[in-house]
Amino acid sequence: MKINLSNAVKFESRHNGPNEAEIAEMLEKIGASSLDELIGQTVPEAIQSKKSLDLPKAKLESEFLADFKKLASKNKVFKSFIGMGYYDTIVPGVVLRNVLENPGWYTAYTPYQAEIAQGRLEALINFQTVVMELTGMELANASLLDEGTAAAEAMTMLHAVKPREKKNANKYFVDEKIFPQTKAVLLTRAEPIGIELVFGSLSSLDLTDPELYGVMIQYPNADGAVSDYSALVASAKENKVLTAFASDLLALTILNSPGEMGADVVVGSSQRFGVPMGYGGPHAGFFATKEEFKRQIPGRIIGVSIDRSGNKAYRMALQTREQHIKREKATSNICTAQVLLSVMASFYAVYHGPQGLKNIALRTHGLAKLTAQALKKVGLNVVDQTFFDTIQIKMNEVARERVRGLALGAEMNFRYESDSVFISFDETKTLEDVKTIVGIFATEEGKHTLDLNDLVENLELSLPEGLARKSEYLTHPVFNSYHSEHEMLRYIKRLENKDLSLVHSMISLGSCTMKLNATAEMIPVTWPEFGQIHPFAPMDQALGYQELFTNLRTWLTEITGFADTSLQPNSGAQGEYAGLMVIRAYHISRGEGHRNVALIPTSAHGTNPASAVMAGMKVVLVKCDEKGNIDIDDLRKRAEEHASDLSCLMVTYPSTHGVFEEGIREICEIIHQYGGQVYMDGANMNAQVGLTSPGYIGADVCHLNLHKTFCIPHGGGGPGMGPICVAAHLAPFLPGNPIVKTGGEQAVSSISAAPYGSASILPISYAYIAMMGGDGLTNATKIAILNANYIKERLSGHYPILYTGSKGRAAHEMIVDCRSFKEVGVEVEDIAKRLMDYGFHAPTVSFPVAGTLMIEPTESETKAELDKFCDALISIREEIREIETGKADKEQNVLKNAPHTADMVLVGEWNLPYSREKAVFPLASVKENKFWPSVRRIDSAYGDRNLVCSCIPVEEYAGQEEMA
Repeated sequence: MKINLSNAVKFESRHNGPNEAEIAEMLEKIGASSLDELIGQTVPEAIQSKKSLDLPKAKLESEFLADFKKLASKNKVFKSFIGMGYYDTIVPGVVLRNVLENPGWYTAYTPYQAEIAQGRLEALINFQTVVMELTGMELANASLLDEGTAAAEAMTMLHAVKPREKKNANKYFVDEKIFPQTKAVLLTRAEPIGIELVFGSLSSLDLTDPELYGVMIQYPNADGAVSDYSALVASAKENKVLTAFASDLLALTILNSPGEMGADVVVGSSQRFGVPMGYGGPHAGFFATKEEFKRQIPGRIIGVSIDRSGNKAYRMALQTREQHIKREKATSNICTAQVLLSVMASFYAVYHGPQGLKNIALRTHGLAKLTAQALKKVGLNVVDQTFFDTIQIKMNEVARERVRGLALGAEMNFRYESDSVFISFDETKTLEDVKTIVGIFATEEGKHTLDLNDLVENLELSLPEGLARKSEYLTHPVFNSYHSEHEMLRYIKRLENKDLSLVHSMISLGSCTMKLNATAEMIPVTWPEFGQIHPFAPMDQALGYQELFTNLRTWLTEITGFADTSLQPNSGAQGEYAGLMVIRAYHISRGEGHRNVALIPTSAHGTNPASAVMAGMKVVLVKCDEKGNIDIDDLRKRAEEHASDLSCLMVTYPSTHGVFEEGIREICEIIHQYGGQVYMDGANMNAQVGLTSPGYIGADVCHLNLHKTFCIPHGGGGPGMGPICVAAHLAPFLPGNPIVKTGGEQAVSSISAAPYGSASILPISYAYIAMMGGDGLTNATKIAILNANYIKERLSGHYPILYTGSKGRAAHEMIVDCRSFKEVGVEVEDIAKRLMDYGFHAPTVSFPVAGTLMIEPTESETKAELDKFCDALISIREEIREIETGKADKEQNVLKNAPHTADMVLVGEWNLPYSREKAVFPLASVKENKFWPSVRRIDSAYGDRNLVCSCIPVEEYAGQEEMA
């Protein structure tokens, strides 16, 4: 046998599930002679690309990691004292290894199926409790995208809930000492919807202004100062003006909370609770408010309810209130949370407990206070103000630049403004750092440095009476029980074991693309060269990141067939909004700012109309035909009606119904004919890569869900990234940032706070593209379409398939119609819950058609796993047939009682008219690897009527532990 020295296993064969033999079997089953024949029957010939993707040659996993380490080494990890909402932090090792680096946590899906997501939901309840108690508010959500976004959501929510006396008020006053990146996001969000922003000193605020509906205060502010705002808030209330605070959770462990000052909303970032800076993200923003605003709060809330046995159970509260369900009536397009990051922050709080957090805060404050005292002794002009972690030193330009040079020589980054140097401290800083800093300033002043011993010995916390925190926080047992690593590890694992993720089985959610998140893609995320860099660090310290951004933008631009890409939007919804804002800016630049109508098909995801309204557009719906395609005649009619004010069409391709619409080119041409732009939702890009592209089809802009098509894991419901790719005429308007130059020459204002969104997870998509190469990506798309059509053929005859293309093929997903089962009392929810007993997460339920399941297998699942899933659904169909024939009772059957827990089948008598084995081992294969749901079916209505969104009260805690 000859030895082939180049015979190495390509990454593509690890990513794509089926091998060559399985592909042949599957093709035979679906009646296609080859993959190419299948693709020819699925993708309309008119839009099939005639050229291969121009991407670098695919790298082996080991080769990629070695090369990527070299790229990472171009980033310089200096000690950051920049602050401005981003701080170094110590990720507890037990959280780093067992959460951030653990696929059991990062590959889970959004907790829509609460019975198999109890671990994540408990961690999120913990997060909400931390936020509520530290901010002093009654209600908190399960996180938002970042502090800037949270601040913008506060502005718009307060506008929506303003009292009747202020119904015509549109003025929002913002503290001039707000973080500049937050200011930029506020500007972006306010202007299209007619909110007038006024920036100024809080001392100049006129609360009697009848046009004023709200005020935003940064506490501590960008200069580091903290003040007691109780009197200001009380006066605001008297004048029917609402108040929002942007605050810092660590500071609130020793400072009086905004809630105790009377705030209506408190927002901020939980980043410094054990989440790396990551050059700007991802981080869990937080949003806390009063219970009276529970129906208007953006994002998701986790609540406590009960299951069918009366046991406490968690689930997403007020689910029908989710903003995207409101469509064009929404005040927010947020449809997700930063789950993985809020879980990490909650575990950080659990690990340290209230006293541990306070100790970290005191030490951080102590280092800042020590530095301020020492610099004053050296003769520096340290601004005399109450502060938490940030000090301000007034300096002229010459002295400031000398300090900058000395600091860089010591590998330290301070923040420099026109007449000041700012230094912010965090939990990673030490007494040695203080000595170095004092030495730098002493050298600049031409003086000897100080001996700090006397100052250290006499260091005390001395806050003014109105600022010192007196109220308790985090008294619940969960924050006071797991401080040893053994106990913390067991707690994390106990929660992890309650959740079904991709480590257990395929998650076939249509439109959500739960594919492989390869270990080789994930490894670089926790490298310090990516994690420990401040987003506003000097550019020459982030050359590795800049190279990564340049390459990734080039690759995504090639894949989408466009001219340029922005990496800033940090979720799919943000990408939608960014795309629309770029379109809006383009029209304004041409003197056509009156173009404000967005045509949206009735089948579109609810975030589409929500994003359009946020961008100041008027939504006009376009009909779909009986096959689920856009009704082209109705589209032409609507476009003609709005020829003078047409802004854009929002279209998903392949369609939301999982079909490549034949008329997509004509659809784009109609919109262009009437002066509009075509925004393509990238939710289904998984079916396009390498076969066609939005640019080739005729779109003008698309967003990409990197957490779908390009392998960033869903993290239990977040993080994600939503870059936008644009045609040449839109490139000048790509979003900018007030601190780091990004975007085009006529850039729209910031979409997210950080210049490159959630930069530290971009290495995942970078790795995926680099290791797959152009041919590998194209093959992945083909296999995704093959897998979907294989499932379609296996389920045909058992379930109706709702939509297919003109040649009877599905795209990368298909819709299974379950509506006829209602005749025997079986709802689609019953099928979803019964799948848990088979060890599977349900597909997408009742979207885009009520009473259906939308299934997407992705390219990463093997034929064996696809068969297990199909066997489960076919078996469930037989269980439905037993009800249809009268063999099973209409009320007491395996579907209505699903899911079945271990406690249910092992404890007490069994009085159901079917066997225990049928309940929990419906197929022989289930016995081999049984996943046990930890609770029975949850009563969502009970939870909404009795809304509890914090940890189960202490008096109930002991009993709950006994049940666990």
